[in-house]
Amino acid sequence: MEKPRIAGREPTMADLEAGETYAWCACGKSSNQPWCDGSHQESNFSPTVFTLDEPKPAAMCMCKQTKSPPYCDGSHMNLED
Repeated sequence: MEKPRIAGREPTMADLEAGETYAWCACGKSSNQPWCDGSHQESNFSPTVFTLDEPKPAAMCMCKQTKSPPYCDGSHMNLED
């Protein structure tokens, strides 16, 4: 099974707006991290698309190993070098 590319070893903070639709990059290949730019084409990955009812700051996963996409769950602390 194909594994996502690690785009970063720490989360990035984002101020998410209510009513805005976001597409979080799940493959790690996007040049617009943490957001999808279509680089997942010809892979087994697809972005996590979501919309919020209320604005909120969020720690967006950059290691792509989170169990709660698109948000950081601390999985980056268990990455092997």
